[in-house]
Amino acid sequence: MNSTEIPVSSLIPQSLSEHGISHAQINFNLSPEELYAEALSRGEATLAANEALVVSTGKFTGRSPKDKFIVSNPESSKHVWWGTVNREISAENFERLYQKMVAAMSEKELFVADLFAGADKKYQLPLRVINEYAWHNLFCHNLFIRPTQAELAEHRPQFTVIDLPSVKADPKTDGTNSETFILLNLERGLLLIGGTEYAGEIKKSIFTTLNYLLPLKGVMSMHCSANIGSKGDTALFFGLSGTGKTTLSADPTRRLIGDDEHGWSNDGVFNFEGGCYAKCIKLSKEQEPQIWNAIKRGTVLENVVIDANGVPDYNNTSKTENTRAAYPLNYIENAVEPSVGGHPQNIIFLTADAFGVLPPISKLTKEQAMYHFISGYTAKLAGTERGVTEPEPNFSTCFGAPFMVHHPNVYADLLGKKIEEHNVRCWLVNTGWTGGPYGIGKRMHLPYTRAMVDSALAGELDNVTTVKDPIFGLDIPQQVPGVPDEVLNPRNTWEDKAAYDKQARDLAQRFVENFKKYEEGTSEAIKNAGPNA
Repeated sequence: MNSTEIPVSSLIPQSLSEHGISHAQINFNLSPEELYAEALSRGEATLAANEALVVSTGKFTGRSPKDKFIVSNPESSKHVWWGTVNREISAENFERLYQKMVAAMSEKELFVADLFAGADKKYQLPLRVINEYAWHNLFCHNLFIRPTQAELAEHRPQFTVIDLPSVKADPKTDGTNSETFILLNLERGLLLIGGTEYAGEIKKSIFTTLNYLLPLKGVMSMHCSANIGSKGDTALFFGLSGTGKTTLSADPTRRLIGDDEHGWSNDGVFNFEGGCYAKCIKLSKEQEPQIWNAIKRGTVLENVVIDANGVPDYNNTSKTENTRAAYPLNYIENAVEPSVGGHPQNIIFLTADAFGVLPPISKLTKEQAMYHFISGYTAKLAGTERGVTEPEPNFSTCFGAPFMVHHPNVYADLLGKKIEEHNVRCWLVNTGWTGGPYGIGKRMHLPYTRAMVDSALAGELDNVTTVKDPIFGLDIPQQVPGVPDEVLNPRNTWEDKAAYDKQARDLAQRFVENFKKYEEGTSEAIKNAGPNA
């Protein structure tokens, strides 16, 4: 083990040493291979037949959004859109939990890694991540950008993550919702995570941080995947977890920029991360070969069940449907390195429509694109949040409401300007249900979705005949190569047309009611681009 006993004050914010801690056992900037070995030797993980690390996240197999808080500070509070997503916690309560973390660290063996978030060096955020689990530190190595040795020598963290699952809050005295806490202090550059072993909290908290910092610099921060074609054409895929961002962007005919989080500056698109966090539920080599092949030595498999021979069973949901694989971006063949691209030519909004009434693909005007971006409709899929056991309709503004810090119009205005400036084609793609709602219809056939996306990116749908949906106002292509014509119009896939009409009107009304929250400050053209309810 490459551990040394060195002053904590040299590793994490100076304020820690002021609280009486002078030494701790630190494993500082271990290599991924060393962390892999540590996780196994400490009993934190088991080994799959494909040599991936298999870990369990305990009782929390998804994010805990009601346990996430932002500290109310004078400067940052001017910009935060406070409400049910961005919940306020006092500086005093933050300090109390911070002290608990400090006390716990003096008694633990810690794993510390210096990393980056953001592939564009103009906007790169230097990170320091402190974990009590070796596998959490490996997860961070896989998901964030790993510095070179020369960069490590100059690394000066601007943001520090302290992740100690064994530390729990007392809601009565600490001002939290439960024993679990995810506390973001934007002005002190500190993130505290306790009471949960779900590593996705680390990833998404840094995304939240960048969603605060970058728009203040005029950079659009996005919950999307991105890839680039052989002609240098960049495409963005917006969507919530489970809508197909990772699956559809991992295309063997295109190079992957990133699978989940990106920025869009005046120079183009850049990945926030250095890895992928792919859902594994029903993963198959035939349907998703790139993700299948990326699960190997060094990959972290979360909550995946393995058989007696160590073979992963990706169809087993006994722990959760939110099974995950965390691996470095270079585990994907043809990944772009560094993970940057030009201005996108196409934007695809992905939705998993639980009602089964939205078209599998439709063209969007700029105003429709803005309406659907602000609305962020999808189905909240089982397992990604505690308490969700089956899909349910959900509006998540900007296709990432849990991670957006500013008012939605801040992100929408940035996106609208960039769509217009770069003449971007926009599409709405339903990867959800067809032929009926969830429980009656069936999930859209993935090869059909791939064919539709491929045709859109290739420009093959630019001049095809379209028909306007009478309720949603969307332009539906009437022919797509490789896709049966009857699939394209969702009404045709329902046996009971009257039931379809009723369901469509019901969903349209939900759009209208939801959008009322964002009408203030939104142009009439965008408001009128919604469905006719």
